[in-house]
Amino acid sequence: MPGWSCLVTGAGGFLGQRIVSLLVQEKDLQEVRALDRVFRPETREEFSKLQTKTKMTMLEGDILDTQCLKIACRGVSVVIHAAAIIDISGVIPRQTIIDINLKGTQNLLEACVQASIPIFIYTSSIDVAGPNSYKEIVQNGHEGEHHESTWSDPYPYSKKLAEKAVLAANGDILNNGGTLHTCALRPMYIYGERNPFMSDVVIRALKNKDILPVTGKFSVVNPVYVGNVAWAHILASRGLRDPQKAPSIQGKFYYISDVTPHQSYDELNYTMGREWGLCLDSRLSLPLPLLYWLAFLLETVSFLLRPVYNYKPPFNRHSITLANSVFTFSYKKAQQDLGYEPRFSWEEAKRETARWIGSLVKQHKGKLNTKTQ
Repeated sequence: MPGWSCLVTGAGGFLGQRIVSLLVQEKDLQEVRALDRVFRPETREEFSKLQTKTKMTMLEGDILDTQCLKIACRGVSVVIHAAAIIDISGVIPRQTIIDINLKGTQNLLEACVQASIPIFIYTSSIDVAGPNSYKEIVQNGHEGEHHESTWSDPYPYSKKLAEKAVLAANGDILNNGGTLHTCALRPMYIYGERNPFMSDVVIRALKNKDILPVTGKFSVVNPVYVGNVAWAHILASRGLRDPQKAPSIQGKFYYISDVTPHQSYDELNYTMGREWGLCLDSRLSLPLPLLYWLAFLLETVSFLLRPVYNYKPPFNRHSITLANSVFTFSYKKAQQDLGYEPRFSWEEAKRETARWIGSLVKQHKGKLNTKTQ
């Protein structure tokens, strides 16, 4: 498909920016359309500095706006749909999350059919697979096993239904008589520069005498570096444009991990922040079963107070389970079908993430020094 073009939704986000920066290096790519609700000034500046001959078009708009999607999709040959609302704490209204993650995906699939776009790549999530219980142990899971989230919480629920819609749309007939081909990528927890969750953890630590908050002490997971997740999207776009590879990819989902060592979320945060003086909390924590039932109690209180007061618990059963389970997956299927090999090593990922955390530490301490002067 010489002279192809690509629309990336969520292009101003943590992952979307990395997808765009790798995408513009692709051969014969004529145009990248970067779509997001709002682009921060620093993102606009970063995109303007990309060394590429590919045309960069930045579009601000809502994926719930069908007219916006109609304009964004016109003349495009590939869509990478990375836009989503991620929320496991219950801060964002349930319907908002479901509208963006599910209805927005359905709108985009329909826009692809109307605009005769033959390729749709969906950024799914490990959350669609679980874990459903902290007692459940999954090590080096793979696509041949049945893993499906049973949580009704809006994020895993909406992502699961959206992924099903994307894979079910594979084979749909386009307006020009062609065929829509889809696939979905399920990354593990994504870490790296500008990760908003890691940023929050670091800021909280700096406000608490450099002690990192406990986020997942009992977990064993295999986090994946943001650059490698972006790279998997590039390979998926190549694969679906290749007539020989495409049939084995169409309608499939793939777990995306890399060579990052299996560890807990707390260990990952400590590894990235220790050279900047951040340390683990040495205090004893509540046993996991007690934490889980405390979460249940808080959810019950929230439910009972709902008619008179909107109480948001600091944690819930889903977040406790997610952060404290043994839940790891292999990328062998992506290796086999997409030709996926991690582009960035663990050492590179660790170095770049730690460097970014260092900039956060210096920035925060610089602000403190300014206030005390």
